[in-house]
Amino acid sequence: MDGLGFRHEQDRYIAQQVHMDRLHQLFRQSVSAVFGSFLAVIMLSWLCWDRFDHNVVFWWIALLTGATLIRILMFVVYFHSPAALRTPQRWELKYWLTLVLSAGIWGAGALAVMPRDDLLAQALVMLFTVGMSVSAVSCYSAYRYMTVVSISLVLLPCTLWLLFQPSTLQIGMAVAVLVFASFVFRATSSLANAVETAFRLTREMELAHSISTRAAQTDELTGLKNRRAFFQHAQQLYSHCRNYQLPLCAVMLDMDHFKHINDTYGHQIGDQVLRQMGVVIGQSFREGDIHGRLGGEEFAVLLPNTSIETAQGIAEDLIQSISGLMTGPVHCITASVGVAVMVPDDNDLHSLMCNADKALYRAKARGRNQVAVAE
Repeated sequence: MDGLGFRHEQDRYIAQQVHMDRLHQLFRQSVSAVFGSFLAVIMLSWLCWDRFDHNVVFWWIALLTGATLIRILMFVVYFHSPAALRTPQRWELKYWLTLVLSAGIWGAGALAVMPRDDLLAQALVMLFTVGMSVSAVSCYSAYRYMTVVSISLVLLPCTLWLLFQPSTLQIGMAVAVLVFASFVFRATSSLANAVETAFRLTREMELAHSISTRAAQTDELTGLKNRRAFFQHAQQLYSHCRNYQLPLCAVMLDMDHFKHINDTYGHQIGDQVLRQMGVVIGQSFREGDIHGRLGGEEFAVLLPNTSIETAQGIAEDLIQSISGLMTGPVHCITASVGVAVMVPDDNDLHSLMCNADKALYRAKARGRNQVAVAE
């Protein structure tokens, strides 16, 4: 993959992660809003109980209770679902539907209970709708259009009704709310952009750290772990297998006559051979196995939960795969392999690797291009 394609893949990955971050923040921040909107209706109804139509209040509370229960159920399912399933594709539409339902009931109910000839009750209703709008900004900050839609559904029904009333005070309240809403909409755009930028910067830093860490642990030529990274991971695996009494085999591999390849065909061809070796080794082992290039033409592999017989068979297959490689003028590539299994006498990882290395030299002494098992 060229540099432009790699950068495009990075940008696409970061965009996906930012989208996920926005969704997670939406669910975390808006849990309280679900209960807050319901409690606001209860409080407003209590304050204006003598001024509201009780039948309308009961219908309002009943409908909002149903919407609230739906939203609570959605939150419960979301937070109990596996992280891999908490994706925007699965949850954004569901959230939109429950939000529109809840906000629509809130705004329509506020208009329905608002007395037509009671300025004090009208002022209290508008005060609560404005309060709901402010809470929407904090809850849906990562999604600008959610904020705008929820505020509009809550504010506009009562505001538009007041705007066409004969009283100057009523029209003044409506105009004040519209001016407030315009400032909120503008601030919402800036806040959403700031949240997205913060998420993007965080993900870019994490990706840069991951890339630099991987680069520091990867052999540039073969793509396998370098010597330092191999022994770091190998020591952890060795300790795990030792503590849990699991079998562990070590495989040491050394290419045959590699110096002759470099001297005869040049180091560029030798590097190509090593790259092919990296591909073969990387494809020949399991995900839980640890493999790396120790230096020059020497490679090592650790096989957890593997018997010595199985490890020997894997090594034999590896020899066959290597013998089928051809790089330019080099038509015969072979390698010698030594295999050892962890035994009670091994004091540490070094002992196991040393036994595999001895077996490797025995394979060399027997004529190369073969596997030897430690005695």
